[in-house]
Amino acid sequence: MRTVRLALRVLLLTSAFAAWALGPAGLAADWPGWRGPNRDGKSADTGLLDQWPAAGPKLLWKTDTVGEGYGSMAVSGGMVYTSGVVKGRLVMFAFDLDGNPLWQADFDAASKKGPGGSRATPTIDGANLYLLSGNGLLGCFNAKTGKPKWARDSKEFGGRTGDWGYAESVLIYKNLAIFKPGGKNCIAALNKATGKTVWTSTGFDAVPEYGSCILVEFGGRPLVVTGTDAGIVGVDARNGRLLWQNNFSAHNTANCPTPAYADGYVFWANGYGKGGICLKLRPDGKSVAADVAWTTRDMDCHHGGFVIHEGYIYGNHGGGWSCLELATGKKMWNERAVGKGSLCFADGRLFLFSEDGGQGGLATCSPQALQMKGKVKVEGSGTSWAHPVVAGGRLYLRYDKNLYCFDVKAG
Repeated sequence: MRTVRLALRVLLLTSAFAAWALGPAGLAADWPGWRGPNRDGKSADTGLLDQWPAAGPKLLWKTDTVGEGYGSMAVSGGMVYTSGVVKGRLVMFAFDLDGNPLWQADFDAASKKGPGGSRATPTIDGANLYLLSGNGLLGCFNAKTGKPKWARDSKEFGGRTGDWGYAESVLIYKNLAIFKPGGKNCIAALNKATGKTVWTSTGFDAVPEYGSCILVEFGGRPLVVTGTDAGIVGVDARNGRLLWQNNFSAHNTANCPTPAYADGYVFWANGYGKGGICLKLRPDGKSVAADVAWTTRDMDCHHGGFVIHEGYIYGNHGGGWSCLELATGKKMWNERAVGKGSLCFADGRLFLFSEDGGQGGLATCSPQALQMKGKVKVEGSGTSWAHPVVAGGRLYLRYDKNLYCFDVKAG
């Protein structure tokens, strides 16, 4: 009987934890930073609308207080985070899930390189928030209050950036906070609790450009994969040693997108006429090599990124969208949809957001064709490079100073 009571207690505690972690209606609630929980542009949400009403999904709240910026949103622990430039200063903002402001914290002077506004998306890891400013200042803060804990400057590593400043979102891997100061110490891994240097990359020298790092597990080895102005690289996540490098898109006007990984393939595409490259990883003695599987001109991606799902790549191509077969690069379709923009994936659907005009959209995710299943318009001005976020049954869109939250749950 005691064993039964103990088992029941464990079951109740487990169920309670699951309900807390998943949030309302069993929906996964967290999107803790750039491109989601696994940095692949994919939300774990289920139970979402298959089609939106003619007027779009229900607006839950809106704020026009987040300053100028291109940074996307993080959603974690019942809070929504983003950053923006207000009166020449980079400011972090935190809201509750009803849109009520919780805190805001001044971080750094706005970058004077390139377009104004914030760049990076905050990264939430437990009680900590990490953000890299356009000037290359990396800070760790209390995620509940915005109180600073530690900071490091990219210049400490001999860092140098491109014409538009730093735009990277910090990657957390185990006890490390990883980012790209650039130069001979192009990638740096810091102790996430203290900010002390654990390792810097070796074997190459590069300007960091504007995409972020991803963590790839291959053959029992953890790799940090990222794009630079000298091409795409993979380094050992344990020590920063260069494992492989490919000079595709080297010295392009700008390399903005973050690479994507699935099923042993690394895909990276850029704009300005470059297109994409797909690399097949393989064991190489005690190391890892990356062979060119194929290249393409059918995904010329300026900033909006790409998602890999069930053997196919979906992403921005010029003024619209393309689907490519992951293994071969075969083009499945090309559609205009909402026009050039960014995307994320949730519950078998693509969520699209145009860079001009504030047009959001819901579309099918199929290699057969792209079909629109709803649109919604948000207000703002200029160009929007913030990516859509789906978390806890809600869609977040950021256009300039405006942040919108929509209900996209079914039923």
